[in-house]
Amino acid sequence: MEITAEMVRSLRERSGAGIMECKTALTESRGDPEQAFQILRKRGLASAAKRSGRITSEGTVASYIHPGGRVGVLLEVNCETDFVARTAEFQEMVRNLAMHIAASQPRFVAREEVPEPILQKEREIYLAQARSSGRPEAALSKIVEGKVGKFYQDTCLLEQPYVKDPNQTVKDYITAVMAKTGENIRLRRFARFALGEALAAEATGSHAPVSAEPA
Repeated sequence: MEITAEMVRSLRERSGAGIMECKTALTESRGDPEQAFQILRKRGLASAAKRSGRITSEGTVASYIHPGGRVGVLLEVNCETDFVARTAEFQEMVRNLAMHIAASQPRFVAREEVPEPILQKEREIYLAQARSSGRPEAALSKIVEGKVGKFYQDTCLLEQPYVKDPNQTVKDYITAVMAKTGENIRLRRFARFALGEALAAEATGSHAPVSAEPA
């Protein structure tokens, strides 16, 4: 199948990869854009893994206020150099992440941040639910772990489906930007504020969700 310039352009806009990388992926996938995108994602993850050990001492602290002024987000995103921190790609990514946080209400950056007492409580709830539904005892452990995985997807920012493209996770989106900038990028911490949330938390004895990655 002929690989057209329009096919390359479309894949490049979606993936953030270079022209030749897109053309090669389309050639390997015989013109299938979805398969080509998956090829680029796998290669991007491999490249990101090589960069993940690099120091990220630059970046930005940014804020976002959702229209109407009822929800706000403050976040820190790090990269390797001030040059990349000032690029349009990086700044757009930071704003998109802030908008995602405002919309999707994550509680933690990554699953490693979830406190063990919270996980233990969730497992107890899932186990009780599974038993009350009459599931076989031998299947309970698998059912509970499946629900824990869903809990991570719901509450951990990096594992949530990205609001602008639910076919990829937030981590996938950041990885695509890493491939485009050539630098390691780290979403270090965030806080989400909703109008009246603190009052509701005080009334129930809980706390408003604020997440920060351990230093």
